[in-house]
Amino acid sequence: MYCLATKRNMIRLIIAIELLTNAANLNFIAFSIYQPSVLGQSVVVISIALGACIVAVALAIVIYAYRHYKTLDVRELKRLRW
Repeated sequence: MYCLATKRNMIRLIIAIELLTNAANLNFIAFSIYQPSVLGQSVVVISIALGACIVAVALAIVIYAYRHYKTLDVRELKRLRW
């Protein structure tokens, strides 16, 4: 959460989001010990697959933004909108 609140680089924001999803996946695995079914593990597998797709799209957007605006600073890109 600290990285999402303070960092301005788009790559670092994507890494922070991935860290948060990995922490949620770890919690699902840890809490699946108390359930006899494999529901928690299947949710994590689906979450990992969706996370990989989201990161691929996010990195494509980052590459496009860098090629077009020559910056990865989020505040700079917000300022360019106006």
